[in-house]
Amino acid sequence: MDVKNYIEGLVQTYLADKPDLFLVEVIVSGSNKKNKVLVLIDGDEGVTIDRCAELSRKISADLEEKDIMDGAYRLEVSSPGVEFPLKFERQYPKHIGRKVKVSLNDDTEKIGKLKETGDGFILMDEEIKEGKKTNWQEVQIKLEDIKNMIVLVSFK
Repeated sequence: MDVKNYIEGLVQTYLADKPDLFLVEVIVSGSNKKNKVLVLIDGDEGVTIDRCAELSRKISADLEEKDIMDGAYRLEVSSPGVEFPLKFERQYPKHIGRKVKVSLNDDTEKIGKLKETGDGFILMDEEIKEGKKTNWQEVQIKLEDIKNMIVLVSFK
């Protein structure tokens, strides 16, 4: 049985009555002796630790009841952190105003502040470095041109 696909289906079933939440990714890693299952969920308004814990209990109970996992495993249910790229357009709006790095399909990158998301595009103020000076240029990028986007952490 494909454990990853099974867990994805399980999560989709549990989230079916929670339209504000959605599955981002399931990652199964490790060996048969010590697997790690990472379930990443996100929400239009973010995800609380209580919702992650509730989903973790449900997944764990199902995996134990049906004896899906071979050997020991560690289950972690979380929202994606900054180390995970934004995978869905649905994730973009809550990051408006934040600094992002957009990797494009032509292997170029743009760094700047996400200003707006629209039907089929994003609008950002791109950071243009000219020596020690930084200028900003508004650019519109089609969603179909985006390979991935990550939120950059600022410590200012």
